[in-house]
Amino acid sequence: MPANDHTTTVAELRDLVDAFVRERDWSQFHSPKNLSMALSIEAGELMEHFQWLEVASSREVATQSEKLGPIAEELADVLAYTLAMANSLGVDLSESLRAKMVKNARKYPAEEFRGRPGNE
Repeated sequence: MPANDHTTTVAELRDLVDAFVRERDWSQFHSPKNLSMALSIEAGELMEHFQWLEVASSREVATQSEKLGPIAEELADVLAYTLAMANSLGVDLSESLRAKMVKNARKYPAEEFRGRPGNE
């Protein structure tokens, strides 16, 4: 069965990143400070693909394989640094995301924010 989002666990992805880092002896460089900066840099590289695009054009990227491939690579970089940071700090991402979504649901009740941005 091919690896995809439906068949791969967060733990497997964390292990993949951890093995990559250990094989290169990069743990010495993977401080929370450095990883947070690398994560921000990769997020900026992801944003570059959408800079100056209108909203409709940014949505059309999903149908343009020549653009989607490089964007997927940037997303993978963001995810890899996120996983590396979680590994470095011992953060359980599944637990953290679930707790944050509960907090967000209280902050942005669906009946109040349906169809409206949450930044009002």
